[in-house]
Amino acid sequence: MSVSHSSKLNKVVRDQYMKLPLGDKVLVTYIWIDGTGEGLRCKTRTLSQEPKTIEDLPEWNFDGSSTGQSEGSNSDMFLIPVKIFRDPFTLDPNKLVLCEVLKYNRKRAETNLRSSCKIIMDMVKESQPWFGMEQEYTLLGVDGHPYGWPKNGFPGPQGPYYCGVGADKVYGRDIVETHYRACIYAGVEICGTNAEVMPSQWEFQVGPCEGIEMGDHLWMARYILHRVCEDFGVIATLDPKPITGNWNGAGCHTNVSTKETRQKGGIKFIEAAIDKLSKRHKYHIRMYDPRGGQDNSRRLTGQHETSNIFEFSAGIANRGASIRIPRQVGQDGCGCFEDRRPSANCDPYAVTEAIVRTVLLNESGDEPKVYSNEERLQSAATKD
Repeated sequence: MSVSHSSKLNKVVRDQYMKLPLGDKVLVTYIWIDGTGEGLRCKTRTLSQEPKTIEDLPEWNFDGSSTGQSEGSNSDMFLIPVKIFRDPFTLDPNKLVLCEVLKYNRKRAETNLRSSCKIIMDMVKESQPWFGMEQEYTLLGVDGHPYGWPKNGFPGPQGPYYCGVGADKVYGRDIVETHYRACIYAGVEICGTNAEVMPSQWEFQVGPCEGIEMGDHLWMARYILHRVCEDFGVIATLDPKPITGNWNGAGCHTNVSTKETRQKGGIKFIEAAIDKLSKRHKYHIRMYDPRGGQDNSRRLTGQHETSNIFEFSAGIANRGASIRIPRQVGQDGCGCFEDRRPSANCDPYAVTEAIVRTVLLNESGDEPKVYSNEERLQSAATKD
């Protein structure tokens, strides 16, 4: 197996130093999304006491010219802490901190999609939008070859791997279970995991989370995944079609509900939401991967449990549709619906914002509406 050199370092020696007491010092790791809109960066600083709230954390900065977010002549970018998690790697009282990125003029960086998402979520908070996202990913060796696959061939056809058990069915369960527990320790709202259809492909689910919390928790879950894989010496790719041919791609199916859809008779609100989504398909496809639909075009082919990228469809228990209504929801007449279009490498802030704009703010057309301060306040007041 092709694993990283770092994973082969003596961890027993490392553990001797990790047990050293820190006194009253606390290590805080600041984490942010880089200029690709997919990659994560981090750096750590020392604080003199444990931060209890976001207000206890100072702003920081970094060299944006080295992360694809600025030019060298004006490279300082601001890190604005927005969410604290426990650190499963260095343990309590140390923290992981998710940050927004601002440019030198304190305007949001291009890949800081949290900023606009927060505005939209505040406008609809009375509807209590809940989300649950199913993050699929594929384990690779550092040579880019799927972990556990034969070096000069392919594993057997898909079929026995989904939720599989056994050394010939699943690869990398140690990584999956480590990630699961690390997320729980950190305070991430992870709620499940399973082996997926393609061998070496896995999924974890995060949610239900309300509003902006969905993006915060999924991004932190991704960071923890990459750090766990770093320790094991392998790579977790979120590429929506990592292996061409007769193999499943990787998505980030997004389950959505509101206060109205969760109540008795909520199916009518689900049907209304689907109708709105059907009229804005192109906009959503553009928002559902970081390259405006180019990545998803490799995955959404109408095969391998996907819909066709050019067509909108919906159905009960239909995994080949754009929108799936779970069978239990159809029977109960209330609950949630699942948007199966987002790619594995989507930005959850972009996905959830787009859904709220269409379903709750009744936007139409191919471009998002720009709201004035007065409209934002009026919307929040109306829903209050």
